[in-house]
Amino acid sequence: MSGKLKEVRERMKSVSSTQQITKAMKMVSAAKLRKAQDAIIRVRPYADKLNYMLRNVLSAVEGDVSINFGKERPVEHATIVVVTSNRGLCGAFNSNIIKAAVSEIEENFSAHRAAGKLTIVPIGKRGYDFFRKNYKGTTIVKDYVTLFDNLEFDNTVTVPRLLMDEFSHGKTDQVMVFYSRFKNAATQFAEKVQFLPVPKVEAATKRRVDYIFEPEKEKLLNTLVPSILEIQFQKYLLDTHASEHGARMTSMDKATTNADEMLSSLRISYNNARQEAITKELSEIVGGAAALEG
Repeated sequence: MSGKLKEVRERMKSVSSTQQITKAMKMVSAAKLRKAQDAIIRVRPYADKLNYMLRNVLSAVEGDVSINFGKERPVEHATIVVVTSNRGLCGAFNSNIIKAAVSEIEENFSAHRAAGKLTIVPIGKRGYDFFRKNYKGTTIVKDYVTLFDNLEFDNTVTVPRLLMDEFSHGKTDQVMVFYSRFKNAATQFAEKVQFLPVPKVEAATKRRVDYIFEPEKEKLLNTLVPSILEIQFQKYLLDTHASEHGARMTSMDKATTNADEMLSSLRISYNNARQEAITKELSEIVGGAAALEG
């Protein structure tokens, strides 16, 4: 019986230590979430409005000027950008993004992968580790795996510039980005967007707008479009960054609650075992006394 009590005590100690860790991680993630949430809340309206304007402008001037980033062409080589976190312990956050990317590759780019015409650009160690192990033979760019260590615009802008350069020079014909859209601390969505070529406005909602351009239309757009795309990509990173901390905070909160429930169950088991030990000892004392009297 003493062995059972010792085992339960050790389990209670282990669960209590784990609970202290999950509480600390929850507090750290909550602090980081506030900063990350503020960043995406400031950027998102600006980025979304620019994206809407960009798509409308490219649709309106279609055929009038030559804008490289809006040209659709047969997809002979494709690029997939997968934005995940560097660390785990955030529930299904990373796996949801990776599943979305894998589903897209299997459905639409399996032939490109077989022909060696698929490039994967993982941002975040979790995505890189997955594709390195499971997509051997596929071109995987590892230069931006640790990009989340520094989310300053001057540092992150190197990625969209590389993607635009490769698209401009015909090294890739389509760029898809998979990231996590932040809604709140408890809700994040794995998202898929076509980064290049820039998607046009749907025909049903397309309106011909007579824009006035100053300076010349082509010169202005060839300067403006890359800047807008760079801001869009920064939004994807900030969205994923906030989503990561929200997912980890929620996951650690659930882990802490589960630890509470487990400790409660273990305390009941411990008290039952202790009561059994006391009862057994009393029975042995009573039995020994009766034997002496007899």
